[in-house]
Amino acid sequence: MIRSSTVKIDWDDITRVQKDPPAPVKARTSRDQAYLIVLAGSAMGEMYKLARNPTVIGRGQDADVRIIDEGVSREHCEIAIAGESMVLRDLGSTNGTFCQGARIDRHVLEDGDKILVGSSTVLKFTYHDSLDEIFQRQMYESALRDDLTKTFNKKYFTDRLESEHAFAMRTKTPLSLIVFDLDHFKEVNDTHGHPAGDEILAGVARVISTLIRAEDVFARVGGEEFGVICRSTDSAQAQAVAERMRLTVANHKFQVEGKTIPIAISAGTASIPDPHIVDPQALVAAADQALYEAKRTGRNRVCVWRAP
Repeated sequence: MIRSSTVKIDWDDITRVQKDPPAPVKARTSRDQAYLIVLAGSAMGEMYKLARNPTVIGRGQDADVRIIDEGVSREHCEIAIAGESMVLRDLGSTNGTFCQGARIDRHVLEDGDKILVGSSTVLKFTYHDSLDEIFQRQMYESALRDDLTKTFNKKYFTDRLESEHAFAMRTKTPLSLIVFDLDHFKEVNDTHGHPAGDEILAGVARVISTLIRAEDVFARVGGEEFGVICRSTDSAQAQAVAERMRLTVANHKFQVEGKTIPIAISAGTASIPDPHIVDPQALVAAADQALYEAKRTGRNRVCVWRAP
């Protein structure tokens, strides 16, 4: 059962989940750059360079570090340079800004400090040089991304679907899921070979990535099957998005070794609120049923799940 209560952060647990023991704090050099790393929350693993002074953190479109989790204000807090120090300051947020477990108005940050914004997002403040940054980004990519398509992987998709479903239920806002796969993909592999099939999958992922919002979650959930979680999107909007995806793929010229390979997709959508969809698993099942209907009725089309 998904609970709708506020997530409680155990600071000892947050420390323990890090894969490597904390390194000793080193003296900063001119190469060192300040960063925020998301330890918990929907953007877990993301890394943000604090390149602006000040750097505003919040859920608003103009925030330098945009966090769209529950309880985050539009302009929640900021980090600014003050002499030789970096200072965290709350910007009058509704739910407050916490550092090392204590609510703060203004706090001089130390390397390794952990910042809580909203109900579930934990940020780690740290200094890195360029090699540290490359390593951290590679760790993020390998943990959360599919190697071939660079979309999110199935585990991340499943985790986010649970949190997005819980958020939609608490806030009484719509949530939609689009699932799609490539039509006759086995024929592509059989005719052109598996390397060509891999290029097609990666190409379709690149095309779809240009059509979705930053807050949507686009993931590879099977061999040639993908899912898109669309926050604050109702059934009609999801159908329009899926149809745009279908048309764009159908009209795109996918080329492998100089050959154009026509590709089409079938898609199914499901949305809440819906009294028949009570949990994330039911949302997935409904979208899968709609996808099956699209396949059954001729492929290269979008079907919307309707309650029987």
